[in-house]
Amino acid sequence: MELNHPEATAQALAILRRGENFQWYFIPLFAFVVYVYLAEAERKNWKGIASGLALYGTHWFFEILNALIQRFSGHALWTVPTGTSFLLLVGVGWELSMMFAAAGVIFAKLLPADPKMKILGINNRVFLALANAAFFSVFEIFLARTPAFVWVYPWWGALPVFVTVYVPFFLMANFAYDWTPRQQALRIGALAGADLLLMAAFAGILGWI
Repeated sequence: MELNHPEATAQALAILRRGENFQWYFIPLFAFVVYVYLAEAERKNWKGIASGLALYGTHWFFEILNALIQRFSGHALWTVPTGTSFLLLVGVGWELSMMFAAAGVIFAKLLPADPKMKILGINNRVFLALANAAFFSVFEIFLARTPAFVWVYPWWGALPVFVTVYVPFFLMANFAYDWTPRQQALRIGALAGADLLLMAAFAGILGWI
């Protein structure tokens, strides 16, 4: 199969978790995300925080999966070969990860108070998940036209990204918003625990990703 820019994989692996490309904006980006969460905690917006953490945990699960695809097939579905101050995994740099860290909190502000309200005949949580996923998928078309973000396989593009990545991201975030506090703690905690275990095993112990 002819690939789109297969050299991007080697370029990404060459900078994976290396400090040569570090830029000082790494720190204010992290500070911004911390501020977002502290500001919501000050307002006692625990639902919004749960939404943000649920999306971020899902983001990490998919990034780990993408890195494992690279490990076993030779190429990830998406790759970040350049343009980042620190490459965390083959398909995600610090900047993208910080954006996803804040995205769930930000987009939760679009959710109506009534979880059963319908928009165009569709439950608002599902409708907004689809709308947000569509927005991110279309924006990714632009990213894939830059040297900083590569869709490696020719069959991978906006539609597969929409269906298999962003729809799960925003469904998870929107449904987490309405879970009980106990459900939020257990489910998001389990997701975070799974991500940490996978990273410890595959990045730390085995060095696969």
